[in-house]
Amino acid sequence: MNLTKLMKGTALSALAAAMAITALPAPAEAQSRERGERGERAQRDRGDRSEARQQRAARERMRQMDAREFRNVRSERRSVQVDRGDNRADIRRARTESRRGEAQRAERAAAQRRQAERQERSEQRQRVQRDAARDAQRAQQRREARRDASARQNAYRSERRRDAREDRQLRQERYHAERRRDARQERRYRQDVQRSVRQDARRARYYDGRRWHSYNRWDQRRWRDNHRYDWQRYRLGNRSIFRLGRYYAPYRDYRYRRLSIGARIGNLFFGSRYWINDPGRYRLPAVYGPYRWVRYYDDVLLVDIYSGEVVDVIHDFFW
Repeated sequence: MNLTKLMKGTALSALAAAMAITALPAPAEAQSRERGERGERAQRDRGDRSEARQQRAARERMRQMDAREFRNVRSERRSVQVDRGDNRADIRRARTESRRGEAQRAERAAAQRRQAERQERSEQRQRVQRDAARDAQRAQQRREARRDASARQNAYRSERRRDAREDRQLRQERYHAERRRDARQERRYRQDVQRSVRQDARRARYYDGRRWHSYNRWDQRRWRDNHRYDWQRYRLGNRSIFRLGRYYAPYRDYRYRRLSIGARIGNLFFGSRYWINDPGRYRLPAVYGPYRWVRYYDDVLLVDIYSGEVVDVIHDFFW
């Protein structure tokens, strides 16, 4: 309010000074301007002092209000303290009852914990007993299984030993039987050879009308040039004829060896059971005198049965 009035007064005085200046001559105008400036400074100083007085009054009012509020708060605190003093006995009783209830609850919780612990220990003992019984039963089962396995293994070993003895006995009996059979066959073969030698000795010669002549030595090249004995082409169209099955050697554990012309073989290899009695069926030339076509594995040998010499040979003749 005061500040507004002061500003209005200042504006009016400035307007009056401006009007006076315009009316006065130049020196008077300068003096009036100076007076106006001094008046403005005086007005500003008065305004600053009044503003400072207003600020001090506001601060004083604030201090008075704070003092009143402090007194009110202190009185309220005193009333609260009086109320607290009145209710202190009630508070102590409530605290005592609360402590007693908490103690009872804690005691009940402890009793429940002890009961749970006892039950847990009992269950744990029962589990341990069950585990021990189960482990004992499993150990007993393992021992029985080991005994059964040992018994089966012993029985298997005894059977294997008995089977081995029987196999050895059978092999020995078979070996002796084969030896006896081979000996009989050898005797029969020698007899057959001797008989055949005597017969061939009579047939191994031919008479030309004047005297007897011996057969010439076999020529292994001449018959291959004859188209009647083209056994390879014939085999292409008659494969089943040249499939005779498995070959059984006269000696046990004998292995195949490739033979050539001029080799000599044992008499068991060209026995009568190995003879090819019908050479024409396989497109082989007929033989005469002491010569015989003989199967040797998949080969065909022409053997002189008197000396055991291989006179001619065809490798991989049979399938």
